[in-house]
Amino acid sequence: MKSGFVGVIGRPNVGKSTLINKIIGKKIAITSSKPQTTRNIIQGIYNEEETQIVFVDTPGIHKPTHKLGNFLNKQAYYSIDDVDVICLLIDGSEDLGRGDMFVIEKLKQINKPVILVINKIDKLNNDQILLKINEYKDLYPFNDIVPVSAYKDKNTDELIKVIKTYLTDEIKYYDDNMITNKPLSFVIAETVREKAFELTEQEVPHSLTCIVEAIEKDKNSYHINVAIIVDRDALKRIIIGKNGSKIKEIGIKARIDLEQLLNKKVYLETYVKTIKKWRDKEKYLQEFGFNDFE
Repeated sequence: MKSGFVGVIGRPNVGKSTLINKIIGKKIAITSSKPQTTRNIIQGIYNEEETQIVFVDTPGIHKPTHKLGNFLNKQAYYSIDDVDVICLLIDGSEDLGRGDMFVIEKLKQINKPVILVINKIDKLNNDQILLKINEYKDLYPFNDIVPVSAYKDKNTDELIKVIKTYLTDEIKYYDDNMITNKPLSFVIAETVREKAFELTEQEVPHSLTCIVEAIEKDKNSYHINVAIIVDRDALKRIIIGKNGSKIKEIGIKARIDLEQLLNKKVYLETYVKTIKKWRDKEKYLQEFGFNDFE
């Protein structure tokens, strides 16, 4: 039996959540084209007969320019300190930039095995992949380099094989049927939040929060109520949309993902609440056991 914790780090928008979702085989972490979508440390649990790998999905590491950025970086740094192996994920289809160098400089302060994972190779030919490997191998003494396509689920099995060689623990941390350490209510709320981001483009800030107010489960279905929390009436109008069209679409797309996750019929009701004062918001969040980051 071999097991261990693997931190998946990188600058924002390189595909960390997509990679973990593909490896786990279920959508446990939300994805979005907006940077800093991941706000919490999420563990995805990969099980084989004699192997358990706990992947730690982190917020994208970046040079912070505001309070949220500082918080997200602290979350990511914490994950680096508390894992056995680090996978540095880069976007192979983009040029090496200051964001990548910022993360690499942080890696120079630690002493753990680091695997460079070159993502999005479905956009590259073999010569371009080789050039990208040569470009990075002189920047840091990576223990291994593995090219993958998280979106196409290409070469992720090779990444698992490589990770296994660095696992040193011999205990099982989670039951075989667990795929994440997060409660169901968290995954549901994040799914709705993802769809809200996806369907409102740049109009809605990352302060948007989703809360599961009720879950009822019977033999064949789930009945779920989710509140989308904003701090301005203008945002509420954007999310609701003309004649309720936007909030309806958010609910439909979230329900499809949740039915795939839960393997049951889902009846999902989504609605928007405006809470302008922080004290009122904090009281509301605490009522439903949510620990916000602000």
